[in-house]
Amino acid sequence: MRKETLFTIDALPYRQPIPVYGYFFGTGARTLAVMGAIRGDEFQQMYTAARLVKRLSEIESRGGLSEECGILVIPCAGQFSMNVSHRFWPLDNTDINRMFPGYEAGETTQRLAARIFDALKGYHWGIHLTSLYLPGDFAPHIRVMDTGLQKNDNGLDFGLPYLVIRAPHPYDTTTLNYNWQVWETNTFSLYTRATDSIDEKSAGEAVDSVLRFLARRGMIRENDIPPGLPTQKLDEKDLVTIHNKAAGILLRRHGPADRIARDETIAWIIDPYTSEIREEIRAPLDGVIFFARHAQILPSHTVVFRIIS
Repeated sequence: MRKETLFTIDALPYRQPIPVYGYFFGTGARTLAVMGAIRGDEFQQMYTAARLVKRLSEIESRGGLSEECGILVIPCAGQFSMNVSHRFWPLDNTDINRMFPGYEAGETTQRLAARIFDALKGYHWGIHLTSLYLPGDFAPHIRVMDTGLQKNDNGLDFGLPYLVIRAPHPYDTTTLNYNWQVWETNTFSLYTRATDSIDEKSAGEAVDSVLRFLARRGMIRENDIPPGLPTQKLDEKDLVTIHNKAAGILLRRHGPADRIARDETIAWIIDPYTSEIREEIRAPLDGVIFFARHAQILPSHTVVFRIIS
């Protein structure tokens, strides 16, 4: 393992420049790059990347990397936002993951995106440990942006329960995933169960899935990786979205990966002053919960669940 300072986050008010580290494994070509946390609440993503660094270091020390394999892991490039407990860039509330491929002569987040992207370009495979714009929990899955620039079915090699195919929207064209593909990197977004808290079980599953992908692609030689699960391929547009009608406190009865029956109560919205039930949210169909909102106070008409039918 080789640790390098890729760049520094500078021009910060009342703070020293913050180094962004990359961890390199192997001596071959640019094979795989893994990007961890970019936003300031992605503690789970940083933790998952850190566990991957540890596992790869152990594999490399045993001689388990192929000679042609070169891997880069960046656990975190959002340290300043994390330090002040802010999801987006604290000075102007912009999202770095909406600034790619970046612009070195632009605003701060554009410059940061440019430096991140410069470190990640040129790899054959790319994995982004990322989070959704909505606060909530997921069934662990691999997501592919369907740009037509890569084979989506390569995501089956991770052995996670679900492979989700997403048709890109105009606002997706400034994300890391989309631009990585444009610059000829085969790219996947890996979602674990949590974002702003640590879920050790799903972090371990995510690390195993990355190692499983590497093993199936001949990049590592490792015998103790769990075999993974049969993967169900989903189109994101086929997920059933459930909105609440009333505002109030959300009390969930079910979470991600729970199997539910039609008309089953899956959550309540209660009055924050009297605790009376304002709304009983029932499942509109038989299925499995894919996404569950975890915000405790909700306005009306927001996404609460997404269901796999």
